[in-house]
Amino acid sequence: MDYNEIISQLPYKKPFLFVDELLSVDENGAKGTFRFDESLDFYRGHFEGNPVTPGVILTETMAQIGVVCLGIFLMNDTLKKENAIALTSTEIEFLKPVFPEEKVTVISEKIYFRFGKLKCKVSMQNESGALVANGTIAGIIKMQNE
Repeated sequence: MDYNEIISQLPYKKPFLFVDELLSVDENGAKGTFRFDESLDFYRGHFEGNPVTPGVILTETMAQIGVVCLGIFLMNDTLKKENAIALTSTEIEFLKPVFPEEKVTVISEKIYFRFGKLKCKVSMQNESGALVANGTIAGIIKMQNE
């Protein structure tokens, strides 16, 4: 499965798609990027005059790249559009702000994948390579016939 095919199978569309490019994905983890366009609607009201990307959006970006893209790869051809993908837990530490027009790189490392649940260590770096956030994220894929 190629990287663009994985992105096309994500259950998100703009403006809630936070994956620009997958750089790598294998059975152990994923790496990808996203640039936070200054026109994204949440910047209008989050710290007016000095917009900062909300932590919940950074978490969502790490989940989409680091967990959901990896989960799609691991499920290969068994994942169907009707299957439900849900976040089950997060523990994220935010270390630096992310401003409009910043490009981030997300790297995940699989902790485990069993019984449809995927748990990963995730980290986010800015363009200069500084650590922006890190922690763990888990999600579950519920097959339609379960």
